[in-house]
Amino acid sequence: MSTDTRVAAAIPAYNAAPSLGEVVRGTRAVVPDVLVVDDGSADATAEVARAAGARVLVQPENRGKGAALALAFRTLFADGCGGVVTLDADGQHLPEEIPKLLAAASGGADLVLGVRDHLFAEMSPLRRAGNRLSSRAISFAAGQPLCDVQTGFRYYSRRLVEAVGFAEGRFEAESAVVVRAARCGFRVECVPVRLGFADGRTSSHYRPLLDSLRIAGAVTRARFGGRR
Repeated sequence: MSTDTRVAAAIPAYNAAPSLGEVVRGTRAVVPDVLVVDDGSADATAEVARAAGARVLVQPENRGKGAALALAFRTLFADGCGGVVTLDADGQHLPEEIPKLLAAASGGADLVLGVRDHLFAEMSPLRRAGNRLSSRAISFAAGQPLCDVQTGFRYYSRRLVEAVGFAEGRFEAESAVVVRAARCGFRVECVPVRLGFADGRTSSHYRPLLDSLRIAGAVTRARFGGRR
């Protein structure tokens, strides 16, 4: 973990008003400093987040999860945080599981993935197969076995993000940063976590074809391009 051990939480949110309040309140009980990035929502996402006690940044238009997280990292690291926990706004990631990620970070990991492979049986067959195939492909690119690369429940150290960057704009950012981290010698660990629900198809904004193509391109560039 960074010499500055202060940790904050970042929640990218897009049209997440129905679920976001509970996520923020639960997160603040574990990590008091919570930043929500409203990624161009058309509903009351920003208002709900503020009412629950989060700091809120609003993007005027939807720019994607990667861009929202990059903005959160810039803001929180400029404030002096040494690490950031990221979790989704839909309630799938349980705030009470955050200490598991922080324990791995305290042990020296720069990127901690809260993995769900032990719960894949609870997912639809298509989603389960997609997660397994993508994890194998990205593990190959990273040069390290990783059981669940698509999870957004993570811990990032400041030194990792500052070294390898977080340049991609949408879902591909989370896959590419894993490859760059592993290839640049940073310690990446997987920690099994419980979930609020295993299959997030109904609440996900992931577009299977377009976003899968984006991920494939970003992972390839990360594999051969190194730092961003």
